[in-house]
Amino acid sequence: MKSTKLFIPAFLILMLGLFSCEPNESTEVTEDPKVAKLKLPDGFRAEHIYSPGDMDQGSWVAMTFDDKNRLITADQYGFLYRLEIPEIGSESLEPKIERLIVGNVQAPEVGMGYAQGLLYAFNSLYVMVNHNGNETFKESTGLYRIQDLDGDDQYETVTTIKLFSGRPGEHGPHSIKLSPDGQSLYMVAGNHVDVPEFEKYRVPPVWEEDNLFPLIKDPRGHANEREAPGGWVAKFDPEGKEFELISVGYRNPFDIAFNEAGDLFTYDSDMEWDFGMPWYRPTRICHVTSGSEYGWRTGNSKWSPLYPDNLPAVLNIGQGSPTNVMFGTGANFPEKYQKALYAFDWSFGIIYAVDLQPNGATYEATAEEFISGTALPLTDGIIGPDGAMYFMTGGRRLESDLYRVYYEGEASPSQNTLTAEDLPAANKLRRQIEEYHSSEAGPEGLDLAWENLDHEDRFVQFAARVALEHQPFASWKAKAVSEQNPVKKTQAIIALARHSPKGVSDLLLNSLMEIDYSALAEGPKQDFLRAVELVLARQGNPSAAVKSKLVAYLDGNFPANENNLDRELAKLLVYLEADDAVEKTLALLANAKDDPDYQKTFTSSSDLIMRNPQYGMDIANMLANVPPAQQTYLATVLGGAKAGWSDEAREEYFTWIQDAFKYKGGRSYVGFIDRARKMALEEVPASEFDKYNELSGAALLTSNGNDLVASDIHPEGPGRRWTVEEALPLVSDLSGRDFVRGKAMYAATLCQSCHTMQGEGGIIGPDLTQLGTRFTPKDILTATIEPSETISEQYAATILELKDGSSVVGRLTDENEENYYVSQNPFAPDQIRTVAKANVISKKISEVSTMLPGMINSLNEEELKDLMAYLISSGNPDHEVFKDGTLSMNE
Repeated sequence: MKSTKLFIPAFLILMLGLFSCEPNESTEVTEDPKVAKLKLPDGFRAEHIYSPGDMDQGSWVAMTFDDKNRLITADQYGFLYRLEIPEIGSESLEPKIERLIVGNVQAPEVGMGYAQGLLYAFNSLYVMVNHNGNETFKESTGLYRIQDLDGDDQYETVTTIKLFSGRPGEHGPHSIKLSPDGQSLYMVAGNHVDVPEFEKYRVPPVWEEDNLFPLIKDPRGHANEREAPGGWVAKFDPEGKEFELISVGYRNPFDIAFNEAGDLFTYDSDMEWDFGMPWYRPTRICHVTSGSEYGWRTGNSKWSPLYPDNLPAVLNIGQGSPTNVMFGTGANFPEKYQKALYAFDWSFGIIYAVDLQPNGATYEATAEEFISGTALPLTDGIIGPDGAMYFMTGGRRLESDLYRVYYEGEASPSQNTLTAEDLPAANKLRRQIEEYHSSEAGPEGLDLAWENLDHEDRFVQFAARVALEHQPFASWKAKAVSEQNPVKKTQAIIALARHSPKGVSDLLLNSLMEIDYSALAEGPKQDFLRAVELVLARQGNPSAAVKSKLVAYLDGNFPANENNLDRELAKLLVYLEADDAVEKTLALLANAKDDPDYQKTFTSSSDLIMRNPQYGMDIANMLANVPPAQQTYLATVLGGAKAGWSDEAREEYFTWIQDAFKYKGGRSYVGFIDRARKMALEEVPASEFDKYNELSGAALLTSNGNDLVASDIHPEGPGRRWTVEEALPLVSDLSGRDFVRGKAMYAATLCQSCHTMQGEGGIIGPDLTQLGTRFTPKDILTATIEPSETISEQYAATILELKDGSSVVGRLTDENEENYYVSQNPFAPDQIRTVAKANVISKKISEVSTMLPGMINSLNEEELKDLMAYLISSGNPDHEVFKDGTLSMNE
């Protein structure tokens, strides 16, 4: 779950409840609307079990079953609860529920809470607390073991396993899972948790930022103080006496899961503020192998998945907020669903079923939409002892619900259990090499590692380099420098760069330059350039002679006319201050095109727009004018250029910067471009600063450089969470209002982006010119503050469920005998998706408005009055609401 400030038109589809049309055809709905909103595969049924909010029991985010088949749950900001759940198909689904009071205490307000991970194992309940601690919940962020040692079915014993430093919260420590052999436990933590001092490390603890890309931290401050290695996974014994670091480099995975063969997976989060930037990484399924690194770094420094010192995802899902992951092992489901990895997305309400098939040392993945629904903020899930799937919604104090999903047909046990013996040879080899991921590994590990440094399987090659780094440094230093195999040499120099003391850059770079770069294939070229970068990042500049030699070596290969290689070559040559680096990079900047499959994902961003009004409109706005990623990367490289500028080059560069502000990226896009602009301005002569500052678009930006100037008048607030009851008395008298401020509030809430008023504005929503003559202030307030209360099908989203298990959500603009025509992006309404009716199994209207409620919440009373006056006047400055005198507005 992630924090996002929203930029959504306050009156997008303003009159959803005020315009009527004939009802569309829809599928039959059940009596329970909470179940009716779910899309399920054929043969599956869902039951709504419980709504904790109805009993003031909070918003649930974690669950586990105990040894008596009772479900234990956790409120994100409160207590633990234990439920006895009726059997599937029971006439009453009402569970028996109790709040757990932990410790020998009598006061009902005292107990264990604020948990984001629960696991019952070893006759204990392991609780991952994410909290600073207070009088009610004294436990601070950390892992606790609670036990019932006196047999009274209550947990009176609390043992602190390990405390964690950093910043508790949604990027803190999360889930705990039992190992496949049942002898140990694994935990996962987000990137706001410091890696504690552990007893063992499968990841060599020599991590650094390792990037020559000009550093721009998030302009809005997210994770700016966080450094390598980001989120991590660790293994520990039941008593917590020994911890071992397994994997690093994640942003914020909430959960981990083992498959039948004992391989571990997670679902890592994206940084949605980076959308449209070349360093954006979508949510992704990662294979958590021994010693693995997945390259998260703060700001724009996240590593490319192509870098050999980190691993690629097995599947890029797309935008979202990952929460639970689990395998269907033990489910009473058809075989393919028993073997699936289920990945939960909180933002867009989708449970993905990911099919993982062994492929070399890792897996290849395909996915389908298993369960989805509008307003379905998924948190945690588990396969119950009855073979059903249990999942919860909630988080961030949202409405929380507990569901059970079961299969109605016959589902026999899987006949094809995947064991370690069934895995491909490369997977077995990777595991064999990983046995040497320890400082205690024997010397025979050196030969095995070296033999596989040039293995064609990237996961085997990675495991071999990590095994090499666990060997005594003196045993392989000279061997690395003298190696003649170019691929082995490259990997060995990467290892050397990570472990060598300062002062050996000449040695390492001269060794690398023995390689014939032009004879390498594209992948080894990428690895070679990364090796050069690591040497420079760790060692600093070499001697003048070696620097000149390196510039000459690289310059003849630039440009490569391949986007990824050109990124690396431009970055290296600009850093080395090659004479023509700026000129060559500018030439690429002018004409660079993105690769067609750049950041290819399972879900298309356009398919997500209308699934969640909170995040969807941000996506819509961006997709209407996505920034060019390759050009943005090169422009950021140039922002850090210290030499090689001519007047003509500066004119060209700063003109590009101003033009870049017309694109729509994530929330931090404008700030990133501005920071690149400011870096480049630092190298401008003082006498020319004003000229280039103006040319580069300074006048377009707010004072902090994070946003474009939208209006001279902005809401002053303080705002409030407006309700119809609170707002309605304010509009009883709207005489003498301020037209100029009303128009400014209309712009500040972005109404004009979607609606026409007096012939100006967008055409996405209804024309508001006659609004005041057709509807009362109460009508307008209700449709704005409570947009989902009544949704006109003329402006509501339609959900098409497809035969392949996926669904399409958007506004149905037309249909004929063969096709439906769906507009998914309100900011690009002419982009129509054609959906063949032959592929559609059902059609229904979404129950959630595409408009986000509460966009007037930034306004104070006077600003809200002026906005309402402007709407009622239809933008007419001569309207009576702008004249002095008593003016009573009828409801």
